[in-house]
Amino acid sequence: MEPRTNSQVTLWAGVARIDITGGVTDQSEDPLYARIDAARNEDRLYVRALVLRNETTTAVLVTVDAVAIAEIGSIGNTYLASVRRQLQQQPGIDGDHIIVNASHCHGVVCTDIEARTVRAVRAAWQHMVPVHVGAGRGHEDRIMENRRLHLRNGREADVRRAYSLPADEEVAAVGPVDPDIGILRLDRVDGTTLAVVYNFACHPIQGMPHGGNTADLSGFASQVIEQGMQGAIALFVQGCAADINPILYKDVDNPPDAEILGQRLGLSTLHGVRQIRCDQAATLKLILERIALPRADLSVAIETLEVEQARLLQSLRPTSLNLKTFIALLLRHSLSPEFPSDDSHRYLHEAALGRDDLRRLDEHNLRLLEQYKANVQRMEELIRVQVNLQLLRMHQGKNMAAAARTVEAEVAGLRVGPFVLVTFPGELSVQTGLRLKEASPHDLTFVAGVTNGYLYYTPTAEQLRNRGGAQEDSDCLVAPEWQRQFEDHALDLLNRL
Repeated sequence: MEPRTNSQVTLWAGVARIDITGGVTDQSEDPLYARIDAARNEDRLYVRALVLRNETTTAVLVTVDAVAIAEIGSIGNTYLASVRRQLQQQPGIDGDHIIVNASHCHGVVCTDIEARTVRAVRAAWQHMVPVHVGAGRGHEDRIMENRRLHLRNGREADVRRAYSLPADEEVAAVGPVDPDIGILRLDRVDGTTLAVVYNFACHPIQGMPHGGNTADLSGFASQVIEQGMQGAIALFVQGCAADINPILYKDVDNPPDAEILGQRLGLSTLHGVRQIRCDQAATLKLILERIALPRADLSVAIETLEVEQARLLQSLRPTSLNLKTFIALLLRHSLSPEFPSDDSHRYLHEAALGRDDLRRLDEHNLRLLEQYKANVQRMEELIRVQVNLQLLRMHQGKNMAAAARTVEAEVAGLRVGPFVLVTFPGELSVQTGLRLKEASPHDLTFVAGVTNGYLYYTPTAEQLRNRGGAQEDSDCLVAPEWQRQFEDHALDLLNRL
């Protein structure tokens, strides 16, 4: 269907939503899905499509409840090109006018997600209506935390379920979060809301108590918005969440529950949506360009981490304790630090006789406890080193096997009225988003990662000085120069929107 021409209408929009929830037969052997019981789910995963069009420009925004649309997870590397090719054929949408963002949830999607994505976009295209546009911000700071820990030794660690946290006394500070919810509201001419696009930075990886398949917190947030704005479709656009975890991500006292966090995000978004007034006039502009980013040579980082691995192994000390005797001694010395080995009167009796056998035993046991605890902490560090060393070796192998010393990245800028969005394929750190927002000439500027491809983590140049210390700086294939190159290009693009 071709949109009707109307001198009073500057923008047309259509939306659609199709279920992409996967089941047991769709679950791949990717370790990302190891914790998921795909036979169980209480919420659904979706592909959502928004088509925008005026007399000169068409722009498509697709959001997918998946970890990524390439490289990791079950969606293959040909997905984006194939979707673009099919939509170029029918209904004739230029492939460079299509933006696809992954929520980065770790849910299992159906195997025919490519076909369902195409169906969603075509359905949105066929049901375009004239719209008015509004944009604004919401605020949410209760559901997330920065997972990078600044240590007193000048290094950084991160909060992951893959390994232990550093000792409390080693942690000096944490990084920032971005509480902004970027909101685009599209209303039909009768005043009812057609679609809400909302951008927020947080890994949607909390999980559910039953361990089943889930779109996680962003999926539950979209449910809340769609229920609160009846007849509207909510499209979650992942922000700069590389170093942002859901709050209580490693909690062992309560079952994980993404629904609670998602409801908070959804309600905060609704509060923002209801403050927005839509205007009839709206600019629509889309710029998509490709840049070549430098691949890193990780050989020095690997060698450095191997040296650290060897040092930690050599630092392990002999101890006569095992886990059973360690816990027993630890409990006794914790319950009664003054009289851990026996009742108090036995100590007093020995003292009256001029003996100190129990006191000497306590001193010996305390040394054993300290030795064992030190070994445990070293082993925890070794696990962290081992996990991150594997990531470095994986990316070094990819980079050495690559035909070029650069990797291509799509950078897109979308403007819909006052709402401005910059996108990038990598997992961007929150600092990158905050910096671009501050430097942008547009008040309502927002930044999305994990869009139009997947480039793994793309931490800041400063964070990359910590190679091997945290996932973000280890699960990364680009050199530090990538940041300046991307940010300069993004700012130039923003100035042209």
